Amino acid sequence: MAESIAFIDDEFVPVSEAKISIMEPTFTKSDVVYDTLSSCKGFIFRLDDHLQRFEASYSAMQIAPPYTLDGIRRIVAECIVRSGLDDTCITLMATRGPFLDLADRDIRKCKNGLMAVCVPYYWVLGKDKQTTGVNMVITENQRVPMEAIDARVKNFNWMDLTRGLLEAYEKGGDSALLCTPDGFLSEGPGFNIWLAKDGKLFTPRGNLLEGVTRRSVFDLAEDMGVETSEQPLTPNDLRGADEAFTSTTAGGITPVTQVDGKTLGNGAPGILTSRLSEEYWRRREAGWCGIRAEEVLQDRDIA
Repeated sequence: MAESIAFIDDEFVPVSEAKISIMEPTFTKSDVVYDTLSSCKGFIFRLDDHLQRFEASYSAMQIAPPYTLDGIRRIVAECIVRSGLDDTCITLMATRGPFLDLADRDIRKCKNGLMAVCVPYYWVLGKDKQTTGVNMVITENQRVPMEAIDARVKNFNWMDLTRGLLEAYEKGGDSALLCTPDGFLSEGPGFNIWLAKDGKLFTPRGNLLEGVTRRSVFDLAEDMGVETSEQPLTPNDLRGADEAFTSTTAGGITPVTQVDGKTLGNGAPGILTSRLSEEYWRRREAGWCGIRAEEVLQDRDIA
């Protein structure tokens, strides 16, 4: 029977059995970096791209997981195989870990760790939004300045994103899009934003996580002969767009049909958005940029 699986304390266990101490900086200070991957029809999508970003994140925070990158690669695959699921989301976490001596609060002396969680595939904005589209609220709450928290390091310091999401809900929206302190579009809770104007695609540049699905949109657009541009964008650029969509591991390409409660374009998922989404999922189901978990594990042991 398929079930969600975790890897913690060097063991694979059901998610319900995975626990950490409430004394860990992982919990008390959100001292952890992460990355979320996915599999579709058994194919792990852009595994090495995700692992390279994960390595960059934990290196930036001076966390040293007790596994090589190849070992982590195999842990991801083993989680999927043990789960029995074909369509999954897998979150990797490099943790500061517990204090070896609770009286000594030097975080450099913590025992760094690695955790992984494999669950059935989920849609961060809701699967129904694939057809109805998202009402996106551009929030007054701003993204934390990059000088304080580097958004390129994927982390759980989500207070700005959470406050933005709560603001969006209060205004009747489905999700939030935050701006940088200087007023340019950044990102939302777990996704990048794209807009289309006159047949061209635009996405923000700057204080944001450079998503792997975002990279995939660039690849798709190039193959489809669609011009793309990464540049500073303002809220009015989005409000005046012909169409817009989000990109994220947990949901792929999701149309935006309203901005701040006002209709965007004709109020339906855009033609270019739909083309990109259909091609994205068609390719993923066929194994595009993918590798099967069994291939990763073949003739290898976790180390």
